[in-house]
Amino acid sequence: MEVAISAVTGELVSRFISFLMNKYHSSSHAQSEEKNRVERLQHLLMRAGTIIEEADARYLTNFGMMMQLKTLSEAMYRGHRVHDTLRYRSALQDSANFDEVNRNNSSSSLYLAIPHKRSRKITDKDEDLEPRGALESLEKAVANMAEFVVLLGGCERMSCRPYDVYLYTENFMFGRHSEKQRLLSFLLQHNDPSGDYAPAVLPVIGGTAVGKKTLVAHACADERVRSRFSSILHLNADNLMRIDQGRTMFGMMLLVIEFASDVDDDEWKKFQSFVMRMGRGSKIIIISRLQRLARFGSVKPVFLSILSYDELRYLFKTLVFGSVDPAGHPRLAQTADEFTKVLLNMQGSLVATNIFADLLRMNLDVQFWRSILDKGLRMVKRNILMYGANPTMLEQQGQPVDITDFALHPLSMTRYPIKASIKEDLPSVTLGELVPDPSVRPKEDFILVLWESRIPPHNSFSHFVTSHVQDTHKGSSALLGRKRREVPI
Repeated sequence: MEVAISAVTGELVSRFISFLMNKYHSSSHAQSEEKNRVERLQHLLMRAGTIIEEADARYLTNFGMMMQLKTLSEAMYRGHRVHDTLRYRSALQDSANFDEVNRNNSSSSLYLAIPHKRSRKITDKDEDLEPRGALESLEKAVANMAEFVVLLGGCERMSCRPYDVYLYTENFMFGRHSEKQRLLSFLLQHNDPSGDYAPAVLPVIGGTAVGKKTLVAHACADERVRSRFSSILHLNADNLMRIDQGRTMFGMMLLVIEFASDVDDDEWKKFQSFVMRMGRGSKIIIISRLQRLARFGSVKPVFLSILSYDELRYLFKTLVFGSVDPAGHPRLAQTADEFTKVLLNMQGSLVATNIFADLLRMNLDVQFWRSILDKGLRMVKRNILMYGANPTMLEQQGQPVDITDFALHPLSMTRYPIKASIKEDLPSVTLGELVPDPSVRPKEDFILVLWESRIPPHNSFSHFVTSHVQDTHKGSSALLGRKRREVPI
């Protein structure tokens, strides 16, 4: 009997040791595979970034090359997201309890349901498939760029300007690689038909704050574009027919026209008959949010959509961390991802992206970032309950936006038109001054500067702020009475 017990015990111990050894080897193999993937991703991202940076410094005229560039950039930004996930995985797991506490304590969970933050059980298989898919996508995209690189060598190089440096300074235009090349190709191509002709027209169509005017301003600042056209005029629908004929009829011209509303076909024909007297080779660019205006184009329009999640995430992290390595702040990096999801649900506004990035960069503290995120979610919920729309939609409609949660006082702001002159007698405060110290708020009406663009056209996003103390109790009652209802952005 003792012999049997001893044999069984020995077998169990042997199996247990074998189990532990297999588990150790399996864990070591998984860690080795993950390390391998990170190294391969780093290598591929370096190659993709080099190709894209070189392409951005040359004039592309081949439409197929532009589409290849777009595919490569999409794969690169996805690869950056997966690379960050693999790189910070252990640190993020360590911070899981911290973030769960913050989410439970944050009132944002009572106010808002964000589609991207819905809980979902993530299995080991899911975690393995995503890096593998991103790696294969990037490998395929880079492998298909052999002909692209050869053809790229024959493309003319652009002259370098300070704000063109790719991600080395804050003064750069992010992304839009293929769209920028299409715009430059349109402006620089030679099409000089004989006899009477209408100038070539390129519509640039996109939603609010997706970067239409920035893209056009970037192209207009190109050295070859500026030397090609004798004059570059910026117009809108109101002054369409008020061009000084004596000054504008000489030489090759570029007209950039911004439309806030639709234009009658007869009006456009009348304008076309007028601009036909411009110098041969003149061009027209239309900027608008309305897809109907694409009918006036003589070439295929450039449609600008909001940035994808991977692009927006890359941009936001670049802006908010600046020269700081996110690897040293894994909890901040995780919070930045949450901000990106909120920004994407707010139609991916580049203005809102820059506003939050400027604000967060002042203080690289987890509690401060979580506080700003919570205030932003509260502000969205408050405006939905009071006005029936989120702040982005209200601003597009020219309606007041409640900012009580940021100012700690019942205030609403209304956007100043970009071209409008701000009254000099009104005090001015920046958002970066108001949020950390609400006491700087003037007692009377004032101008709130949310953000000032550092690249052309250097727009200042200023708002006229007024107090609405009389509406405080009404707004508070609505919030308290309906606080458990989830409202998607």
